[in-house]
Amino acid sequence: MLNLWAASMDSIIEQPIVFLSAEESLYGLLHFPSQIEVDTGVVILVGGPQYRVGSHRQFIELARGLAAAGIPAFRFDFSGMGDSTGTFPGFEHLNEDIRSAINAFVQHRPELRRIILWGLCDGASAACFYAAQDERVVGLCLANPWVRTEQGEAEAFLKHYYLSRLLSREFWGKLFSGKLKVLQSVVDLLANVERSTSLDQESGQANNDLTPNLQQPSLPARVFRAIDHFSGKVMFLISGNDLTAAEFMDSINKDRKRQKLMGSNKVNIARFPDADHTFSRREWMHEVIRQTAIWIKSL
Repeated sequence: MLNLWAASMDSIIEQPIVFLSAEESLYGLLHFPSQIEVDTGVVILVGGPQYRVGSHRQFIELARGLAAAGIPAFRFDFSGMGDSTGTFPGFEHLNEDIRSAINAFVQHRPELRRIILWGLCDGASAACFYAAQDERVVGLCLANPWVRTEQGEAEAFLKHYYLSRLLSREFWGKLFSGKLKVLQSVVDLLANVERSTSLDQESGQANNDLTPNLQQPSLPARVFRAIDHFSGKVMFLISGNDLTAAEFMDSINKDRKRQKLMGSNKVNIARFPDADHTFSRREWMHEVIRQTAIWIKSL
């Protein structure tokens, strides 16, 4: 078994750098072992309105854990986030920042020939949109990818949130103790049912329309198309207690082509049944780091 913590912090070097993306100054930190024996490095793409530290120091733990396993890592702030200048353009428009980050990483660590993009949530989706256009990127590590649609969100609430509540001891305890606001819960449930049904009907009407569909493909369609076009390997890290992850997995079950892609040799799926969206418990994060490092070293 790989021992991530065999290397102490004394054998890990952390170096802050500033680099340019377009005309903006982006700030990041390199993490690497004093003796680098691999040609592969990891660029960490932060998800959501976060900066390079992440929730509960998540990305610090990730970068240091990978460096302790002998794998250089780089985490940084996108334009307009954290210490970086400019305006955040949204996760679908981060190609320039990602390219500039990879360039800076390789410039400071010229022994690196291959890059893995590690992204959480919409950072994972951004990684998908970028990967196929850069031959240096040989792998994607995608944690609970963001494929949010209004219909997908409504269905995920119905299927995963309300069902899990009905099966939980806490729910029935609150019900019989009078602490549960039954009327409000019923109203919320009915609202989600109506929302899901109406959106499903609209989708069906659009699919049956013989006129050309000039609208942009849905976010799930674009994410899976990007993954399909990428020639490298892909690892998914999927939490079991997260509606974003549940919506992503539901989007696979709706489409045979997506199911085929997820079952192909290019894809590996690691599941964390009890984990939340950001793997907030230390044991969850350590397992994420361990499985990520093992997968990278197998490429």
